[in-house]
Amino acid sequence: MNVKAVFNRFTFLVGARYGISRKHSQLVSFISRLSTAGLVIGVALLIVVMSVMNGFDRELRERILGILPQAMIYHREGIADYVSLIDQLKQDKRILAAAPFVQIQGLFNHQKHVAPANLFGVDPAQEVKLSSLEQYLPAGALVLLSQNSQAVIVGQGIADKLHVNVGDKITLIIPRSADANATPGILMLDVIAILKSNTNVDQTLALMNLNAASQASEFPGKVSGIRLQVDDLFEAPSIVMNAVNQLPVGYFGSHWMRTHGTIYEAIQMSKSLVSLLLFLIIGIAAFNLISTLIMVVVDKQGDIAILRTLGASSKEIIGIFMIQGGLIGLIGTSIGAILGVLLSWVVTDLIAGLERLLGIQFLHSDVYPISYLPSNLYWSDVVQVSATSLFICFFAALYPAWRASRVQPADALRYE
Repeated sequence: MNVKAVFNRFTFLVGARYGISRKHSQLVSFISRLSTAGLVIGVALLIVVMSVMNGFDRELRERILGILPQAMIYHREGIADYVSLIDQLKQDKRILAAAPFVQIQGLFNHQKHVAPANLFGVDPAQEVKLSSLEQYLPAGALVLLSQNSQAVIVGQGIADKLHVNVGDKITLIIPRSADANATPGILMLDVIAILKSNTNVDQTLALMNLNAASQASEFPGKVSGIRLQVDDLFEAPSIVMNAVNQLPVGYFGSHWMRTHGTIYEAIQMSKSLVSLLLFLIIGIAAFNLISTLIMVVVDKQGDIAILRTLGASSKEIIGIFMIQGGLIGLIGTSIGAILGVLLSWVVTDLIAGLERLLGIQFLHSDVYPISYLPSNLYWSDVVQVSATSLFICFFAALYPAWRASRVQPADALRYE
């Protein structure tokens, strides 16, 4: 088909006039507004939802995995010479930084309250080089942790369960997994700070001095493993496997995809399913566009016949109604895209304000990965959604435009 024969100055002028004209029947005008509103809602919601899902993805990578280890190397009997091991591991250029840690599974007790804990003994001087812990702690908290062997930092969720504040003393009970009949270890610790990252990390994470945690562990004087920071999160399984293969028997590894991979997969699946659902909403709006244009064709049969008698070709009639449908799609998509971008920028503050107003919290970090609604707008998503919407509207206008080109002037003017 010759494009110039379909789209020219004449078809643009007439198509644009039909598109913005309000001289239709009330039913046609109503369906036209309905299809435009459907496009606006569908496009805006799709952009907002994709931004929220991108926000969850960003918070998982930058916030949760900025606190918890991205990859770990363990030894079944603890690691004594961790300095040499770190030097060996760093020979892999994909490993950006490494630090020792002691991991203890225990139970905190305060008065009549208890809370499970995933306690990490860390070296604050090395930890700040590969984690974002310092961002979520009061100034100087890590320095106090390195100086006080009885100091502990607990997550906000643990503090809430135990009803403790900074300055309180809590009891740490450490079971002995090697001997079921052995008396569990008991430590009295001082809460020097509360970790508040607004993620599910706050529910179980606690921090101690590396040396103090080592003495309380099953292998005193040793560390549990080496924490790694990698240049590409998705290369973590390969990096761990490569490191373990080069180490003696007894070493094993883990990585974030084992501990938090299900959360990441759930986010990606939810993003795909919700996007599909909202694209269907755009599709429904496009079907409304088909109904609108067909009714316009019926309503404008006399005008079409006059245009044909004045010399307009069938291709130009197709162009007129294609432009009309495209104009409706462009208006709906543009308004929806602008609205979606604006909502994506304010949705976090909007939901936070709504939570304060109603006195409720929609997201809890003991159920969801984070306790607030994040948003991260990608302009590529806006372009993709807008282009898809316009593409759907373009093809939705094909059939009504073809129907308009089949109108016979003699039949249309017979009863005029």
